[in-house]
Amino acid sequence: MSETKKNSNLFPVNQILDGDCVDAMRSLPEKSVDMIFADPPYNLQLGGDLLRPNNSRVDGVDAQWDKFASLDVYDAFTRDWLSAARRLLKDNGTIWVIGSYHNIFRVGATLQDLGFWVLNDVVWVKTNPMPNFRGTRFTNAHETMIWCSRERDARYTFNYEAMKALNDDLQMRSDWLMPLCTGPERLKGPDGGKAHPTQKPEALLHRVIMASTKPGDVILDPFFGTGTTGAVAKKLGRNFIGIEREAEYRAVAHARLAAIPDEPDPDLVDTPSKRREPRIPFGSLVEQGLVRPGEVLFGPDRRWAAKVRADGSIISASHRGSIHQVGAAVQGAPSCNGWTFWMIDRNGKPVAIDVLRQKLRAELAEG
Repeated sequence: MSETKKNSNLFPVNQILDGDCVDAMRSLPEKSVDMIFADPPYNLQLGGDLLRPNNSRVDGVDAQWDKFASLDVYDAFTRDWLSAARRLLKDNGTIWVIGSYHNIFRVGATLQDLGFWVLNDVVWVKTNPMPNFRGTRFTNAHETMIWCSRERDARYTFNYEAMKALNDDLQMRSDWLMPLCTGPERLKGPDGGKAHPTQKPEALLHRVIMASTKPGDVILDPFFGTGTTGAVAKKLGRNFIGIEREAEYRAVAHARLAAIPDEPDPDLVDTPSKRREPRIPFGSLVEQGLVRPGEVLFGPDRRWAAKVRADGSIISASHRGSIHQVGAAVQGAPSCNGWTFWMIDRNGKPVAIDVLRQKLRAELAEG
C-alpha cells in the first residue's frame, strides 16, 4: 500500500499525522474509519524511581505525556479524545482501548457515558510480567482491553472463523496469553535504550486486527507511538492512520513501516466468513445431482439414518422434515446444525454433507 493511496472517503491513508490526537481527529472526515485501536496514556503517577533488588533503576514510564495534574484533568482528556473517536467511527465500526488498573475503569465508564456498547473486555495475560520488586502487592501480570461497537445494534465485524482457526479450531476466549514485547521486536532508540516504554507486541495487534476488521478497512491509532498498529495493519492488508505528536516516535515508526513490503496476498490475510457466503439450501444439492433421492444420510457413529426425498426434505423411521429438523428430532435436541450432523457415503468413505455444499458454492462462484 503506497503512502498516497486513498480510500472511498477520499482522504489519504497509510500515513502518520503530526500533532495532538484530538485536533488531528477533528480534522478527519466524520464516519471515515472502520476500527480504532487506542493505547492512551495510563496516568501511572508512580511517584519516584522504581528500583530492583540490586538497586538498579527500572526503565519505566516517566515521560511527560503520561503525566496529568489530577484525575479530573485525565477524565476530561479521556472524554475529549473518545468523543473525537466516536465521530470518526463508521456506524458499524468498533473501538479497542487498552489500559491497566490505573486508568481502564475510568476509560470504561467514559466509553459507556458516550454511548459506546461494550462487546467484550479482553484480558491480556502476560507470560513474562515485571515482578513487584517492593513485595508490597501482587505482581501486575495483565492489562485489559475494552472492545466496543459504536452503537448497541451495530452490525460490527467479528471474524469468528479466523479466531477459531488461530486457536486450533477452538472458540477463542477473552483471556489472551502472550508475552511482553522483548528481544529483537523491542525497538531501540539512538542511545540503545527502549524507543518507547510501552511498545505493544505485534502478536496482540495481529489478533485484534484479524478479529475485527476486513482487508482494505481503515484502522486509526490516535496514540501511534512506534507504529505497532500500522506495522501489523500493513502486513495484514489493512489501511491505517496514525497520530503521534512526539517526533522521536514518528521517526522510529516511519523507519519500521518502510521496511515492510507492500500489498500482501489477499488470499492469505482474509478468512471468509460463513455468514457472508451465499445461502445454499440442502434442496440445491438434490437439484444439482450432488445428492440423489433415496440416498441415505447418517449421523455420528451411524446411530441415526434418514433417506433423502426429491424435495430436499429427509425422512427417518419416525420423523420427516429438513436436515435440521430431523437431526434435532432423532437426538431429542432443541436444535441441530444438519450440515455438520449428517454424513453420506462417497467412494466408500463418509463425507459431511457440508463438504458437498462447499463444492456447490465454489462451482456457483466460478460460473
